[in-house]
Amino acid sequence: MKQLLSEALLLEEELIALRRHLHRYPELSLQESDTADRVKAALAEAGIPFRERIGGYGIVAELKGEGRDGAVIALRADMDALPIQEETGLSFASAAPGLMHACGHDGHTAILVGAAKLLSGQNFSGTIRLLFQAAEEINSGADAMIAEGVLDDVDEIYGLHNLPTLSAGKVATRYGALMGAVDRIEIEIEGRGGHGAIPDQSVDPVVCASAIVMGLQTIVSRELSPFDPAVVTIGSIHAGEANNVIPHRALLTGTVRTFDPVVQQTMEERIGRLVRQIAEGYRCKASLRYITQVPVLVNHDPCVGHVEAVVEHMISAENRVEASPTLAGEDFSRYLQHVPGCFFWLGSGPEENAEAAYGLHHPKYTLNEACLPLGSALLASIALERLKKLKSK
Repeated sequence: MKQLLSEALLLEEELIALRRHLHRYPELSLQESDTADRVKAALAEAGIPFRERIGGYGIVAELKGEGRDGAVIALRADMDALPIQEETGLSFASAAPGLMHACGHDGHTAILVGAAKLLSGQNFSGTIRLLFQAAEEINSGADAMIAEGVLDDVDEIYGLHNLPTLSAGKVATRYGALMGAVDRIEIEIEGRGGHGAIPDQSVDPVVCASAIVMGLQTIVSRELSPFDPAVVTIGSIHAGEANNVIPHRALLTGTVRTFDPVVQQTMEERIGRLVRQIAEGYRCKASLRYITQVPVLVNHDPCVGHVEAVVEHMISAENRVEASPTLAGEDFSRYLQHVPGCFFWLGSGPEENAEAAYGLHHPKYTLNEACLPLGSALLASIALERLKKLKSK
């Protein structure tokens, strides 16, 4: 394993160059054509066969070992960026106005390319399948790839996500539930528009929307147990165009995060009830569209144990910590509904005071590129060592 890390360090400049190109030219979900082209070029250079346009611009590459038998281990990275205006001031900052790799998927892509190159020179029994996935940020990429058979014959799957509040050179793992379920809500409120100076002749959907935003917070604080983590966040409110006009409608969108499938199943009723009854109290009509997106991400114990053993052998137990649960979501959870696997955090923050670093999705988020070769070596080792253990069984 340590030999793989040494080999990965030789690829560091190449991985940094790839990551910086992807960072400078970010692409939104389902638009990752240039990103896919860069991945294809790297795979072709290494002589690794691949299939393209899987689940959008996704790419599936396979490395086959000796013989026809053996287990199949999948490794996954996501490729899409976010609609965020970058504020880092980096020399390779986004050249696309309003778009940014603020979640580090440029780094994930470079890491899996590095793992592919490390694995291409190894002897093993079995198959390693590399999934370069599109559209993670809109929670649709994993489903699209699964529908095209990327998990066929796969025994286990592994993936990682960078964490800027954890120092580069460290890894965080967790047994069981690691990340939250993600649902989307869309609320439409209809009032009666009119003159801003004559509110008594109107029914104001803006005031109603304000009450709904505040009322929704009581679901978490007053309807759920304190031991059942949940978040209801309204992320956008759109109503009106003029300062002196009461609009006719207001549109709200938000996200719902839960950590228990049973709780997740109750949220549509709770939110719908509050929205409709609060609207009625303000003489408005309201409708709710509740969209279930991804489930809780639950790791499988044997796979977590395997990752921890690889991490500790490669960088020592001192550099592995227990991950705290988070209500941030990941569509890697979809893969884990079908096959066993493990998702873990790779430290990507500064060596000192990482907890104060800008977090994921922040316009000043940065990635410590020292994490790239380590991530590549870890993914390669995880696949190789797991194939050995599965073969021995």
